Amino acid sequence: MKRAFIHLALLMLILPHGISHADSDAGRVGIITGRVEDVSTREPLPGASITVVGTQRGAVADERGQFRIADVHSGTYSLRASLIGYEAQVANDILVSPNRPAEVSFELTPTTVELESNVVVRSGFFTKPPDATTSVQSQSSEEIRRLPGGFEDVVRATANLPGVAQVDGGRNDLIVRGGAPTENLYLVDGFRVSNINHFGTQGASGGPLSYINLDFVENIRFYTGGFGVRYGDRLSSALSINLRDGRTDRFGGKATVSATQFGLNLEGPLGSNGSMLFSARRSYLDFIFKAAGFEFVPEYWDFMAKTTHQISPRDRLSFLGIGALDNVRLFNDDAEDRYENSRRLNTNMEQAVAGVSWRHLFSRGSVTSSLSQTFIDYDYRQNDSLLNPIFESASQERELTAHVDALVSLRSGLRLSAGLSGQRAESDGNIYLEPFTNTYGETFEIDNEFDVEAFKGASYVQLVRDFGVLSLTGGLRADYFDVIDNEWAVAPRFAVSLDATSRVTLSGSIGRYFQSPSLIWLGSNPVNHSLDFIRADQAIGGIEILTRTDTRLRVEGYYKRYRDVPASTEQEWIVLSNTGAGFGGSEESFTAFGIDSLVSEGYGRAYGLEMSLQKKLSSSPLYGTVNLSLNRSEYAGLDGVYRDGSYDQTAILNLTGGYIFNDVWEFSSKFRLATGRPYTPFNPDGTQDAERYNSERLSTSHSLDLRVDKRWFFGGWNLTTYLDIQNIYNHIGDSTPRYNAREGIVETEDEIGILPSIGISAEF
Repeated sequence: MKRAFIHLALLMLILPHGISHADSDAGRVGIITGRVEDVSTREPLPGASITVVGTQRGAVADERGQFRIADVHSGTYSLRASLIGYEAQVANDILVSPNRPAEVSFELTPTTVELESNVVVRSGFFTKPPDATTSVQSQSSEEIRRLPGGFEDVVRATANLPGVAQVDGGRNDLIVRGGAPTENLYLVDGFRVSNINHFGTQGASGGPLSYINLDFVENIRFYTGGFGVRYGDRLSSALSINLRDGRTDRFGGKATVSATQFGLNLEGPLGSNGSMLFSARRSYLDFIFKAAGFEFVPEYWDFMAKTTHQISPRDRLSFLGIGALDNVRLFNDDAEDRYENSRRLNTNMEQAVAGVSWRHLFSRGSVTSSLSQTFIDYDYRQNDSLLNPIFESASQERELTAHVDALVSLRSGLRLSAGLSGQRAESDGNIYLEPFTNTYGETFEIDNEFDVEAFKGASYVQLVRDFGVLSLTGGLRADYFDVIDNEWAVAPRFAVSLDATSRVTLSGSIGRYFQSPSLIWLGSNPVNHSLDFIRADQAIGGIEILTRTDTRLRVEGYYKRYRDVPASTEQEWIVLSNTGAGFGGSEESFTAFGIDSLVSEGYGRAYGLEMSLQKKLSSSPLYGTVNLSLNRSEYAGLDGVYRDGSYDQTAILNLTGGYIFNDVWEFSSKFRLATGRPYTPFNPDGTQDAERYNSERLSTSHSLDLRVDKRWFFGGWNLTTYLDIQNIYNHIGDSTPRYNAREGIVETEDEIGILPSIGISAEF
């Protein structure tokens, strides 16, 4: 069946080949438009020069900072923006097609380096945001799209970056530099969201697939540590997803059938100074699962809408709306189905995000004000093999957030950023667990209705001072949470960057980070209101070398010390940093829900070394990355014994790369190797011992994924197809052992072997 599927997919790619060559190249030209702004003040930069790298085409930004480059042959390009007094910047992976203008935004950073200083100005292929000197990676939507095995998913793409462990190939749990899956911040167009995944884990940040439509993403920035005081209430990472604006020339759209879903996008102008984007997508996994005879069927829908309005030259208004509906249907047709479903936590969810943002420019800076509301309805249920309820948790979480950010250029080389936010957070529902004895012999029982109403506040201030080749950043952040005993947390952070030569940069950062306990932990057990902010102190040092204008080598080392980690009083070896990267059912003792009595007395440490070598797409059609991470993470509960973290993978190697043959054909590949993570072995009777907690490891996993893309250009519309084959040499790795009570044996489930998928999209 797999062989026939591959043959069919190849036929789809090759059959229309003659049609594409029948088209004239004369019609395969497109337009590049965009704008150039100051990164701090957001002021337009007229006179900026924009060139298409490797060609003779270019333009100059007008008085509004806007530019237009016409008659560019279809294909993938890099664009370079430069202006005297600013660092040059290159935007990669700009896909030009005849059907839709390619839109590019540049945010240039002022430089204090004088022309006569004989310092070579950098090419701009690798730029950093002004609030980060260490541990930040940027990816364009095209880099994410072409990644084999990535399902065109913004979260899944980050699993290939340095410092990120992947717990399960079927989930998007982010384990960043030894941290917990609860420690990751998501921002979508500046709006904070709790979780951007379908079938998410309450209180954590993972799920099988994100609901963000990649077609609407301009780029992402992923901070794996050392991030500035603007980002708070998370310990390990911040993922900032920047959405593009809708097209302004005419209405158009895109219909897609991908590896997991089908959908429709629409976009176009709104009046003379606005634009809109809209998408609706539905999974078709339910059809596949049902046809294959699975005992459960997942279904989901997601919707996204964005509008932008330039209400004046200095004022911009934007609206964002997101909805996601998740449902799992169970088929208990026979005893085997009922038993398998009894081992699974059934997850139904409804999520909604709505926000409005207003950005105002003034003479030396900008201020952005936003108001957003998030809503999540969780419905978790697990029954035994006789369909009697074991566990039920039905709750709602609502967050109303007001936020103000200001960026000011005080004078040349001195920038100030400051912010203030307030959030009304509510969680209410009920949680029920019948008397349940876990594999460690601990018995739990709960039947609790809860209603948690909390206020969160935060403020920050940060200064960046440039002294030529030296840049210093200092910031202070204060967080407030009114439903725990110690309501305040103050976090200082400091960073330094030194351009030792024109091609070598040294950087370092040190800081304190705090995170408030999850609302579900506070609601599940009233005792848990005595928890404190979780604390992590971080130190990072690194070196960056430009071996070529389009190639960068970066090496970083880090150390994180955790304090005040929630620890179980009933299970003294358990800390919640070792939970949350799964669906949280009976086989995980429902620990992620915080049903244990918790105290802030756990602690831990994580440290590691990372190496990243990246070749950007430029005039050369070859691109690729080599990312190597060497990590260790250890945690201790109330028994005071350091044990390996549940998601500790001591070595992770990711190799990605590809080649763009022309505007029609593209090839990409990904190889991943990771040492096995710890697990607790079972005794022959299905019990587990605390003394052996995380004492054994899975074997090393590895896989090779390949992808081929092909495009066709017709009058008024484009067709794109791809063939994506995961684990092409069919390596079957280990899975975490499970105890089968019916058979009285310890068993492992085979991981997915070779997995081919195809995608087809028509853009009009």
